[in-house]
Amino acid sequence: MAEGSGLRGPVGGPREPDAPGARDRAGPRDATASADAAVDRRVFIQEVLAACGLAAPILLGVVRVGALQETVAQETGGGDGGYDPTAHLYGMGIDIERCIGCGRCVAACKAENNVPLEPECFNTWVERYMILSNGQVVVDSPNGGIEGFPTAVSEGEIVRTFFVPKLCNHCVDAPCVQVCPVGATFTTQDGVVLVDQDYCIGCRYCIQACPYGARWFHPEKRVAAKCTLCYHRLVQGLVPACVEVCPTGARIFGEVEQPASPLVRFMRMNNVQVLKPHMNTKPKVYYANLDGEVR
Repeated sequence: MAEGSGLRGPVGGPREPDAPGARDRAGPRDATASADAAVDRRVFIQEVLAACGLAAPILLGVVRVGALQETVAQETGGGDGGYDPTAHLYGMGIDIERCIGCGRCVAACKAENNVPLEPECFNTWVERYMILSNGQVVVDSPNGGIEGFPTAVSEGEIVRTFFVPKLCNHCVDAPCVQVCPVGATFTTQDGVVLVDQDYCIGCRYCIQACPYGARWFHPEKRVAAKCTLCYHRLVQGLVPACVEVCPTGARIFGEVEQPASPLVRFMRMNNVQVLKPHMNTKPKVYYANLDGEVR
């Protein structure tokens, strides 16, 4: 599952060692079974998909998501006086006018979720938009904005500058969930889109399907990765790390459907928009004061 969630682990119990001399007594059938058991799980899944066609991803997805939801409930104590994912529906608001481009959110995310320091690995990042006097719009995000933004052009040429934090939009109709052939990408009952890294086969379909460019390929684990809204923190009643460290309160986290939620108040007090509404993905990251140049 997602990094830091505390829900990862081997499927099933530990394997019992072979009895002494078992290998010597094994016949041809036993030797074949032993070799088959050693086949890498990812290779096996790929072979199954190739053999079974389109029915396999649908079946695997349904079975896997159901098992994961049960695991989440068990690990977090849901339904037993602990965290109940059915009682929540999470989203995030971002106030563009409050973002100062300090990059603290990016640094906190990398530290909290063990994101590699490579420049292409980001769960969240900040983009700078510069409107020049000649009408040109310059957009940059040096190293995701983690170290701030150096002067890129002459200040005399700049009419206006603003910063736009970006992350996974945790869409209601997420394309990444739909294209995953093994059900490794799924939506929790509380509306968070996660990746089960134990099941991901690294096909990168989800990375290509995301219209927001919010997914990346882990260079060491060889699986897809993304923002989890710090799910391991949510089940403990904490907010995502990026929200906690923002010095200006540009990020607002909360419930989408509870009237007293900070997020609902934010949406009620501001004219909010979502990125790429024409994609009909129903994103749950809402922007206030969003400029028409943002894409």
